[in-house]
Parts: sequence; structure tokens; C-alpha cells
Amino acid sequence: MSAETDAEFAEYVDGRLPSLRRLALLLCHDWHRADDLVQASITKLYVHWQRARKATSVDAYVRTIIVREFLHEQRSAWARRVVLGALLPDQPAADLDSDAAIDLRTAIAGLPSRQRAVLVLRYYCDLDVEHSAEILGCSPGTVKSQTARALASLRRQLDATASNRLRLGAVIAADNAVEEAI
Repeated sequence: MSAETDAEFAEYVDGRLPSLRRLALLLCHDWHRADDLVQASITKLYVHWQRARKATSVDAYVRTIIVREFLHEQRSAWARRVVLGALLPDQPAADLDSDAAIDLRTAIAGLPSRQRAVLVLRYYCDLDVEHSAEILGCSPGTVKSQTARALASLRRQLDATASNRLRLGAVIAADNAVEEAI
């Protein structure tokens, strides 16, 4: 590539890097893996920069690369053999219910990778069904069914977590009542 094209690529990546990292984090739930995913995607983008810059939306092109790279990584034998411990981001949001956020992150991390990718594309990237299907390389019906399954699974997991938390709260209250009586 020419120096001008390299500068254009560097300017694009520099401006979009934080949002690319957030997208990757939502997919893989680990900052280190997210950085690796973004790096691999940026490398692919550089190789195809001439084609990408002519696309209708460079952001959509890059999102497609990131999601497909994530799904490819999930299908690899390495991903099935190696399980990295899930780490929370460095700083949680200040006025967020941290227990609910942790429960939601845990529930999303437990979803199959395609369902997780569908939720990220539909609700984080705010893409419609057709664009999500295009990125995932599947039919719109598959996106709809994967979305429905993912949301149903999240509801089940979060309902079970809330029930367990209520039971735990009742046990703690009973223990406190016993301690006060003694």
C-alpha cells in the first residue's frame, strides 16, 4: 500500500479502536482475548483495506470481520481444549446493580457462541435481522430463531439466579434472627 493509504488505514483504526475492543469484549468476555480478536481482525482488515474502504460502510465491514473471526476461533480445537477464566472489566459502571450485571455477564458467557454473536449484533450493534444474517452468513430466519433461543435461555438462567438469591437472602435473614435471639 502507499503511504497515503497506510495513513488512511491508521487513522480509521485509531478512531475506531475503543469501539472495536468493546464489541470484541462483548463477544468473548475477556479483555485479553478481546485484544487478540481485535488484533487478528485489524490484520485481516489491513490485507483487505482496498476492498473495505470501497464498501458502503467500513464499520459494517469491520464488524463482520470481528464476528466471523470470533466464530472461527470458537470452532477451533484450541477453543474447545483451553478455557480461560472469565475476568470482569477493570471498572464496573458506578450506578449499575453490580450483582445483576455479574449475573447477566455470566448468563451471556454461558450461551453458545452463535447465540452470543446474534445478541451482540442485534442489541449492542443495533443491527436489524437482515444485516445480522449477512454478517453471520446465515438466513434471517436463523438469526430470529437464535435470538429467541438466546433470550429464552437468558430468562431461564436469570430467573434461576434470582430465585437462588432470594433463597440465600431468606437463609441469611433466618441466621440473623437466630443470632439476635441468642
